[in-house]
Amino acid sequence: MNISKSDWLAISRTLIISRLIDTIEEEELAKSRQVLYQFSARGHELGQIILAHYLNNAHDGATVYYRSRPFVLAAGMTIEEAFAGPISNTGSLNGGRDIGVVHHLPPRKGVTIMPASGDVGAQYTPAVGWAQAAVYRSTVLEEQDWKESIAVALGGDASCATNGFWSALTIATTQNYPMIFFIEDNHYGISVTGEFQTPGGNIAHNLAAFSNLLIIEGDGTNPEETAELIHDAVEHARKRLSPVLIRLDVPRLCGHSGKDSQSYKSEQQKLDEIARDPLIALKTFCIKKKYVNEKEWDALFADCETEVRKGLQQALAKPQPDIELVKDHVFFQGVSQEIGGTLPENARLLPLSEEKPHSRTEMIKAIRSTLDTELLINPRLLVFGEDVGVKGGVHGATMDLQIKHGSDRVFDTSLSEEGIIGRSIGLAFAGLVPVPEIQFRKYLDPAMEQFNDAGTVRWRTNNRFACPFVVRIPVGHSKVVGDPWHSVSGEAIFAHTIGWRIAFPSNLADAVGLLRTALRGNDPTVFLEHRNLLDTGMGRGDYPGDTHTVPFGKAAIKSEGIDATIVTWGEMVHRVIHVQSHMPEYSLEIIDLRTICPWDRETVLKSVRKTGHCLIVHEDCMTGGFGAEISATITEDAFNYLDAPVMRIAVPDIPIPYNLTLMESVIPTEEMIKERLHQLLRF
Repeated sequence: MNISKSDWLAISRTLIISRLIDTIEEEELAKSRQVLYQFSARGHELGQIILAHYLNNAHDGATVYYRSRPFVLAAGMTIEEAFAGPISNTGSLNGGRDIGVVHHLPPRKGVTIMPASGDVGAQYTPAVGWAQAAVYRSTVLEEQDWKESIAVALGGDASCATNGFWSALTIATTQNYPMIFFIEDNHYGISVTGEFQTPGGNIAHNLAAFSNLLIIEGDGTNPEETAELIHDAVEHARKRLSPVLIRLDVPRLCGHSGKDSQSYKSEQQKLDEIARDPLIALKTFCIKKKYVNEKEWDALFADCETEVRKGLQQALAKPQPDIELVKDHVFFQGVSQEIGGTLPENARLLPLSEEKPHSRTEMIKAIRSTLDTELLINPRLLVFGEDVGVKGGVHGATMDLQIKHGSDRVFDTSLSEEGIIGRSIGLAFAGLVPVPEIQFRKYLDPAMEQFNDAGTVRWRTNNRFACPFVVRIPVGHSKVVGDPWHSVSGEAIFAHTIGWRIAFPSNLADAVGLLRTALRGNDPTVFLEHRNLLDTGMGRGDYPGDTHTVPFGKAAIKSEGIDATIVTWGEMVHRVIHVQSHMPEYSLEIIDLRTICPWDRETVLKSVRKTGHCLIVHEDCMTGGFGAEISATITEDAFNYLDAPVMRIAVPDIPIPYNLTLMESVIPTEEMIKERLHQLLRF
C-alpha cells in the first residue's frame, strides 16, 4: 500500500474534522434546532477516508448513503459545505433543497460522488451503471483515461437485504464490471440486528461461494489492516479482474439518527463499541509509527478544532435560499448541469451517411428505424432491457439492432427492472445516453424508487447533476387481448412523478419525431408506445425521415371545429376521429396532446374558449387520471367560456379485464364517446 506519513496525517486530519462536525451538530446545532435532521458517522470514518485516498482516478465514481460524510469530506467537500448542508442555507451544495446527509459532489480530488438517495439500497445499481460506463468508454469508445476507472457503492450492512443490492450484485458479477461493494457493518439497521438482514449476520460469509466476486473482510477500526484491505480491493477492481465486496466491521458510536437513544443496546455493548473507536486507534497508530507524538497530536486536534469552528461560522453566515428560485431546475432550463448526459462534455453527433427512404410502414418498425439511426450517429447511445438483444424485444422494436451495432450497445439485462432503471442513472451520470426498455407498464413497479430519484436529481442537486435518458414502455391494451398485468396505461402516475417528460404518440410520424427529440434531449423522458398501434393499420404511416423531430409540449389539432373540443392522446385519438366521421351534425375540434408533460395548455384553453364545450377521452382509469388535471385547468382558466361542464370518459376504476367482452365493455368505445358527446352538446 502507498500511504505515506503525510497521507496518514491528512487522513487523521479528515477524521478529526469529521468527528468534530458530528459532535458539534449533536451537542449544539441539533439541540438549538439549527440542524433539524442529524446523522452521525462516528465509528465509520476510518475506512471511508482511506477509500477516498485511493479513489484518485479522474473517472472513478462512487455512490454513498446517509452515513458517508467522512468519505465526501475526504473527496473534497469543505467544512463550510459540510455544516451548511444540515443547516440548509445557500452554503449547502444543494442550496437547502435536500437533507444535508444526502450528498453529491462533482469531482474535486478524482472521484465523482453521484447524488445519494433517501431510499435505503438505492445506491447500488447506479454504481454498477457507472462501472459499465467505465468499461464501455475505455473499450468501445477507446477513451484511455477511463481505462482504470472503477465504481464504488458505500452501504451499511442492513442495505444488503434490499432489492438494489442484489440486483447490482447480479449485474456486476455476471458482466464482470469493475465495482466495489463497500459494506460498513455496524451490526444494526436502526434497532434491528444484522441476523434479520442476512442469515448469520455476515454478508461476506454468505457470499463466500458467489461466482466471480472477490470477498475481502476485516476490522474497519484498525488503520493498517483497513488500508491494506482497501488497497487490495481497489487494485483488484482497477485491473478489472472481478467485482469486489469488502466488509469492514465497525462500531456505531451513536444512535441511528440524532433522535435515536439506542435504548435497545445494553450499557456493556455501548462500552465495547467505544473501546473500538477508530479515532483512538488512529491516534495510537500514528504515535506508534512516530508520525506524531502525544503533544503533536493534541496540536493537530486543536488546529482542526479551530478550522472546524471557522467553517461553522462561515456556514452560519450564509443567507437563506431565495424562495423565488425554488421552482428552478425541475427540467433543463438552458444552463447545463455539471455532470450527466452528453451536454457537459459537448459531445457531438456523427453525420448521417445515408437517409432511409420515406416508405409506408408500421409504428414498431419506425421506432426501430429511429433507434437504428440514433445508434449510428451517437456512439454514446445504448439500448437495453429484458429480451432486447438476441430476440429483438418482445414487441420487435429492437429486431436485428444487436447484429448491426454489437452487444456492447444493444444488450439483454437480468430480470430486474430496478437494475434496468438504476443502472441507467449511473450510465447517464457517466456521460452516456441509456435507452432502456420496460416490456410493459406494470413491470416498472419494482423500479419506482429509482424512477422517482432520476426525475428529481437535477432539482435536488441545484442543477449540478442530471441523468437524461429515455425509457421506452409499451402500454395499454393490444389488438387481441387485455389483462391487469400487460394492459396498464398509467400515464397519470408518470405525470405525478416530478422531473420526467412524457411522450404518448398516436401515430407513426409523431412517434418518430418525439422519440428523436427525447433521445437528443437533456431530461429523463418516458416514451409510451400504445400496444394497439405498434403493428396495426391505425399505427401505419409514411416514415418521416431520419431527421424528423417533434417538440414536446405542442399538441396537434387533428381537426378544427366550433361546437366542441375533444382532448385525447394515444390510441384514443383514432377512436375519436372515427366518431367524428359518423357525427357530421357536429363541428368538432380534436386535439391530440402528444405529450403529457409538458402538455399544451394554451392550445387546449384557446380551443375551449372558442367552442365552449370540452370532452376529455383517455384509457387510464377515471379517478386521478390525467383528464382530471386538464379539467381542473379548464375550470380555473376558462370557466367563463364554458356552456356545459367539462366531461370525461375513461376506464372505470378497475384493472383491464382479460376476457375480451369484458375488456371491450370498459375501454372507451366509439359508442360511449358518441353518447357522451350528445350529452355534452345537449346540456
